[in-house]
Amino acid sequence: MTVSAAGTAKTILLVTGLSGAGKSTVLKTLEDIGWETVDNLPLVLLDRLLEAPLPAGAPGDDQPLAIGIGARTRDFDPERIVRNIRRLNEAQNGEQGREISMLYLDCAGSELERRYSETRRRHPLALDRPASDGIARERELLAPLRDWANRLIDTTSLTANQLAQAVRAQLAADSHGEPTLLVMSFGYSRGMPRNADLVFDMRFLRNPHWDPLLRPGTGLDADVAGYIKADPAYEEAVARIEALLALLIPRYRAEGKSYVTVAIGCTGGRHRSVHVAERVARTLRDGGFSPTIAHRDLGTAPQDSLEGPPRGR
Repeated sequence: MTVSAAGTAKTILLVTGLSGAGKSTVLKTLEDIGWETVDNLPLVLLDRLLEAPLPAGAPGDDQPLAIGIGARTRDFDPERIVRNIRRLNEAQNGEQGREISMLYLDCAGSELERRYSETRRRHPLALDRPASDGIARERELLAPLRDWANRLIDTTSLTANQLAQAVRAQLAADSHGEPTLLVMSFGYSRGMPRNADLVFDMRFLRNPHWDPLLRPGTGLDADVAGYIKADPAYEEAVARIEALLALLIPRYRAEGKSYVTVAIGCTGGRHRSVHVAERVARTLRDGGFSPTIAHRDLGTAPQDSLEGPPRGR
């Protein structure tokens, strides 16, 4: 992205935290929801970035800006960063109504060690020593930023997808007053999704898993979808769910809720929930909403032990 495009951004967020805690995921998610993002900008250039004029065709001063900083950022000095941000906040609030805030990404040391071990990466502060040494050193170095940050996400138990959802929930742009809407499928056998607002159970529908020809497929396949739709309860049940969502989502919007997650589950998360989530999202889109679709367990292998006995046995 062009750095100067954020010259007069009113919302400015510094994203920092422990290496391996998910900064890249956060910045990518913010970019996906309309933020301008800059990573590892030398801090001596921060003032120049904020003062740069908007180029022709820029979306305007309502586009928020996220700046990623960390131990690998040139001239990194946490205490000086805090002092400078306080000074900039005082100046910006007085002159242009801007506010610079900070999101800190924390993570347990044991989980960070596991991530470094799995990826075979070296910790940037312990290139010739165990990752645990670098993690401890970095945690101490970043302490002033953690204390000053007004937003904190602990990513210890979060997957990259769950972290992206948390970022969307906290920071999704809602300039048009619309909540960010996620429709996701999941399998009950692999646990309930976190932070779901509305959960619908599709286990009452006939299960394609027990048809040997359909088992390898998913709810995205036409033959699997046809099998599910042939269930006598399917049309009325799903239509009622869609009508309920059409009623509730505008109410969430009126209450100022910025993020709504609709979770649709079946046993394994590969057939019934996937198909119904796709249909519900399509219906919502036709109704003027803008849902994002996520299939949490679509890539998992089918397992008879998870599905339980077939209907009638």
